[in-house]
Formats: sequence, C-alpha cells, structure tokens
Amino acid sequence: MATAIARIGPVGGSQEGAQMTTALKYTPEHTKAGADDDYRQVLDDLSTASVQRNFDPYLDIDWDAPEMAIVVDDPRWILDREVDPVGRHPWYQQLPVDKQIEIGMWRQANVAKVGLQFESILIRGLMQYSFKLPNGAKEFRYTTHESKEECNHTLMFQEFVNRTGMDVPGAKVGYRVVSPLIPLAATVFPSVFFFGVLGGEEPIDHIQKDFLRSRANLHPTMAAVMQLHVAEEARHISFAHHLLRETIPRKGRVQRFLLSLMLPLTMRILCGAIVVPPRTFRKRFAVPDEVIRDIFWRSPESKLFLRNVFGDVRMLGEQCGLMNPVSRPLWRVLGIGGRPSRYRSEPTYTAA
Repeated sequence: MATAIARIGPVGGSQEGAQMTTALKYTPEHTKAGADDDYRQVLDDLSTASVQRNFDPYLDIDWDAPEMAIVVDDPRWILDREVDPVGRHPWYQQLPVDKQIEIGMWRQANVAKVGLQFESILIRGLMQYSFKLPNGAKEFRYTTHESKEECNHTLMFQEFVNRTGMDVPGAKVGYRVVSPLIPLAATVFPSVFFFGVLGGEEPIDHIQKDFLRSRANLHPTMAAVMQLHVAEEARHISFAHHLLRETIPRKGRVQRFLLSLMLPLTMRILCGAIVVPPRTFRKRFAVPDEVIRDIFWRSPESKLFLRNVFGDVRMLGEQCGLMNPVSRPLWRVLGIGGRPSRYRSEPTYTAA
C-alpha cells in the first residue's frame, strides 16, 4: 500500500486551492448577479473536488510499513531549527540529542492533538451552520463534505498520537473548557465563527507547509500526515475565504466595523491557543519561563513568524473591506500586522 506521500505528491501550496482562491475578484464593476453566480460555481467546484479528490488515512497511509515504524531514538524527531519555533531556540539546540528527540516527538504529537481538538470543534460548528440552511443552499453540501473530511483528519491525528506513545493533552486548559460553546457561534455569529475557522486552520496549515517546503528531515509518518492534511485543507480554507468575501460586504456599516476589529482579535487569540504549548510541556521538560517568553513571541524570529502566519488573512481583510484606520493599528498592536499576501499560500520567505 502506498503512503500518503506517494499518492498525494509534493505539497507546497495546492494548485487547486490557489485557483479557487483567485477565482473571485471582487471589484466595483462586479454586478451582484455575477458575483452570486461566481460564488455558486465555486461551491459546486469545491463539492465536486471533495468527491473526486479525497483521502482516507487508513487507506492512504500505510501505518504498519517498516519505514513508518516509530522508535524513541530516531533523530528525525529533532525539531527543525529553520521552521519550528522551539527548534530554532538556542535552549533547545544545546540539549542532549536524546532530550531533543523526546521533546520533538512530544511536541509534534501535541500539535496533532491540538489539530484534532480544533477539527472536532469545527465539525460541530459546521453541523450547526448547515442545520439552519434553507433547502437548495449549496453551502449545505460542501460543509457536509468538509465535515466528513475533518472526521477523517481527527482519526488520522489520533492514530498518529497513539503510535508515538505520547500522552499529550493538546490545547491549553482554557481552550478545552470553552470548546463546547464555540460551535454555537456558527448559528448566532456565523462570520465570527468562520473567522475562528481561519484562526485555527491558518497557523497549522502555515507551519505544515513551511515544513514541507523546507524539505525538513521529517519522520515519514509525520510527513504523510502533513501532506494528507495540507492537500484537503486547501479546500477548507478556500471555502471560508469565499464565504466571508461573499457575505461580509453585504452587511451594514456598523457590523463591518465591528467585524474589522473581531478579525485580528480572533486570529491572535486562536494562534496563541493553538501554537503555544500548554503548561504540561514546560513542567515535563523544565523549560525556563524566559525561554517560553522568548519563543512566544518576544524574539525577532518569533515576531516575524507570528506576522507571517496571517498574510493570507490580511489579504482577506483587504478584500472584505475590513481594513480601516482603526483596525490596521490593531493588527500592528497585536503583533500580526504586515503586508497582505499577494496570493494565497505565498511562501513566507517572500511575505516577510
């Protein structure tokens, strides 16, 4: 059985996702009817792609292949110093190799667990959102396709965690406590909910693409999980971008202003909840508080990383008319300002 790497092929930003991201150009000369037709066509294309190009982690990843075996002394678990925020810090680099391996395995397993927890919230929110849709709404079919794919992702992430043998908690306690309430926003405040979708998906997608682009010496199991996830996540992020570009410009001036403030706040809060490891990590590996503050987000490298994560969302904010004299400074104050991406999934070495 071929691994996901073999079947999916190289991933550096999905061509399908890039095409769908640039499919709609909202300009003043766009008529409402024309924009509606374009949006509906995108939903049809996304749904068709979900049928024709989907993956099953138990078919597309050969978990039991000899090369996929997970052993505790494998140096491929050492965190990459060019891509991973922890891996680039001198504190980590000066540790003994066996400790670097243990931390690397724990961290990568915990990132997968955080991804699982976020996908679980997303699935529940998408079901809440689709529950109220009228008959004939094309969003119903796509969101249901996406939910099915996200269910496969939770299976894949948990399988990976189980095979590492690391009993990781995932996200911080506060995030886990409020998680049952978040899906309710999908029916009450759908725009804010989809901000949250991007606030969770963009950091994970960004990090995984950076790993795959860098040709980091990843363990094949981790590489397979990343490639499968990135391949399908292109559709999921594309849908959120198109939905927000379709709906936000139609809202009233006051609503758009409030949303312009909620967008950067949501990105910054969720990035911290997803990327920053929980207190368990600090206690288990005796990580000094000074090191944690340096990694998240005081050092120049970490500040650049944080800005780079949201280039695509800044582009979306421009397209939706959510960048104004009040919201732009807020992006900068939160440490996530900068120029917008020129196209979705623009590599960070050109988006700095």
